[in-house]
Amino acid sequence: MDYSESLQNTYEGILPMFDYTMVGYYDLVLGLIPVTLVGLTALLVGGGLPLWLAVPLSSTVAVGLIGHAMFVNGPEPAVVTERAADVPESSGHRPAD
Repeated sequence: MDYSESLQNTYEGILPMFDYTMVGYYDLVLGLIPVTLVGLTALLVGGGLPLWLAVPLSSTVAVGLIGHAMFVNGPEPAVVTERAADVPESSGHRPAD
């Protein structure tokens, strides 16, 4: 199994028509953070809210995106399928005591 096959944990919650890998999900979240901060602030200010209120509201949405990526749909540790006993003795690598 190569590295690309190990990343096939799919996330189908945001755009189910696309097959995003988890790396794609985090890239999407990283892209949405500045879009949310700038775009939503501009939309709220354009809608009549004062800037001092629009900035905290849009940053709350951005923090919600970060919280979702970290805690609700957090990264999972990589699964190691190779055992230390499978490494030949001549490779110079020995299991830790």
